[in-house]
Amino acid sequence: MYPLFRSLLFHLDPERAHALTLSLMRLAGALAPMREVLRRWFAAPPSPVSAFGLQFSNPIGLAAGYDKDGLAWRGMACLGFGHIEVGTVTPHSQPGNPAPRLFRLPQDRALINRLGFPGKGAAFVARQLQGKRPGGLVLGVNLGKNKDTSNEHAVEDYLTLLRIFAPLSDYLAINVSSPNTEGLRRLQAREALENLLGALIAERQEANLPRHIPLLVKLAPDLTVPQLEDALDVIVRLRVDGVIATNTTTDHSGLCSPFAKETGGLSGAPLRERSTRMVHLIHQITGGKLPIIGVGGVMSPRDAQEKLDAGAALVQIYTGLVYSGPGLIKQILLNL
Repeated sequence: MYPLFRSLLFHLDPERAHALTLSLMRLAGALAPMREVLRRWFAAPPSPVSAFGLQFSNPIGLAAGYDKDGLAWRGMACLGFGHIEVGTVTPHSQPGNPAPRLFRLPQDRALINRLGFPGKGAAFVARQLQGKRPGGLVLGVNLGKNKDTSNEHAVEDYLTLLRIFAPLSDYLAINVSSPNTEGLRRLQAREALENLLGALIAERQEANLPRHIPLLVKLAPDLTVPQLEDALDVIVRLRVDGVIATNTTTDHSGLCSPFAKETGGLSGAPLRERSTRMVHLIHQITGGKLPIIGVGGVMSPRDAQEKLDAGAALVQIYTGLVYSGPGLIKQILLNL
């Protein structure tokens, strides 16, 4: 059934198609009968996982970027995800980069985006997260700085977001690796990352929260080994709870699509090997002591298992949903 739906969606502009699917899932999440139907369709045996102090009903999650404003996460939860990561959220609303800014590459089973954190801002997203939560779902929020916030003042944006979303989420992901906000990836450098994470950890302690809120850092797949070692040294030394590996890549080599030369972050099948290699390196460098969420190019059950075998505790998908449909979650879980 999904191939027919996908063929219809692929006749629409990519952003319009994405907005349509979000609207449908938001509606489904608001209607109890639809939620029940979806749960029955996509039900799979539980496969419990423990990571960074949280219990997950299964290791498969929805990556950040799919539901930036927290509109459809209740409906998406009915598809069988063990966790959902909302965002990236910025303190203030912003339009993102000019369109066109999202491109399908069917020949490569990939997407290129240069969205630039478009969204309605933290206050709007916080309202979407309030209220009853689906049972058994772990909810994360991915945090980023506004485009007009300099790197020197970026810590203030992240601190603002931590204060807002720590009471509303199960974990927070610190996004310093999107290629579509100018200069953001420089926050992965040793000194900048230490200043940012040190401030966030101190704020988390001073906030006197009723429960521990894990902090995770989302890293780029384009880091050199020395850069990765620097980042991990900071993350391990400050006792950050985990990492997400990886964001999209700026390396577009080997693509077949006519959109290959578009600027932006590449996701999907061409990212699989690079992101899996990063998961393996992180696992190796940290001696397996740092929990990893593996993301990038998970298009099939085999791809998910590859991430887990490389050292990931959890796996996230996004582009795989576009090409394979929501049945992918159940397929993965049945084959783990």
